[in-house]
Amino acid sequence: MLVELAGLRRRLASLLYESMLLLGVLAVTFLVPYLVVGAVWGVAPPGWFAWLHIYLVLGAYFVGYWRRHGQTLAMQTWRLRLVAADGRPPGAAVGWLRYTLAWPSVLCFGLGLVWALVDRDRQFLHDRLSGTRVVLLPAAQPDKG
Repeated sequence: MLVELAGLRRRLASLLYESMLLLGVLAVTFLVPYLVVGAVWGVAPPGWFAWLHIYLVLGAYFVGYWRRHGQTLAMQTWRLRLVAADGRPPGAAVGWLRYTLAWPSVLCFGLGLVWALVDRDRQFLHDRLSGTRVVLLPAAQPDKG
């Protein structure tokens, strides 16, 4: 079966939608616990711990979805799927590698995303380095019965 690589605009739209969904994920798993700890015990964890917490929470979200379905919630909406070199959803090691590489790709002024403009397959740098691809799923066919 021939798979079509997802277009840059669709991947960027999915990324924007994903960032909105992540606000909810972080509110539940980061903001609420830190507010409770601060209000009840009057302490705030050190900054490095907060960053580690965010890294692990978001990593669990992304890698968990990628391993099970090959898609996050935003990717499902935009009919995208992450696949490894063999065409299947990535395993844990590849998922964590892609996720970890995406941090500098996005946080260094989006240079890893801009990379797609010069990449022969229009892949983001973290996909190129981790051996993953974002593919477009076919549209659902209506029933003719």
